[in-house]
Amino acid sequence: MQIPPGFTTVFPYIFAKDAHAYIDFLRDGLGGEVSGVHDNPDGSVANGQIRFNDTTVMVSEATGDNPVSQATYYIYVTDADAAMAQAVAAGGVQLMEVGDRPYGDRQGGLRDPQGNIWWISQRLEEGAY
Repeated sequence: MQIPPGFTTVFPYIFAKDAHAYIDFLRDGLGGEVSGVHDNPDGSVANGQIRFNDTTVMVSEATGDNPVSQATYYIYVTDADAAMAQAVAAGGVQLMEVGDRPYGDRQGGLRDPQGNIWWISQRLEEGAY
């Protein structure tokens, strides 16, 4: 099996309304690094790749055949409080306050501009849950 550099065996592929703006949110709000964007002839996003450390997320423009996707994601960050503030400043809506959880994470919940839920988590303890 061959997997392109920067990709994992399984990764999120999100269809978004105004995918260019959503890619901006993933970069500015959640700290992703845009590694490539390929546009359709009409200027909409055919395929965008955003890196989060060891994971690539793909984004494309939603269409009638591929409607807006909504899912829940869990993202590890260095500082959950700062990451939540950054995501809210970029247009996300906080759903759950950042706080220490009994499973060893400092975590808060956020709804992004496309309606996806992100659990922004900072691991406080080494080892398994």
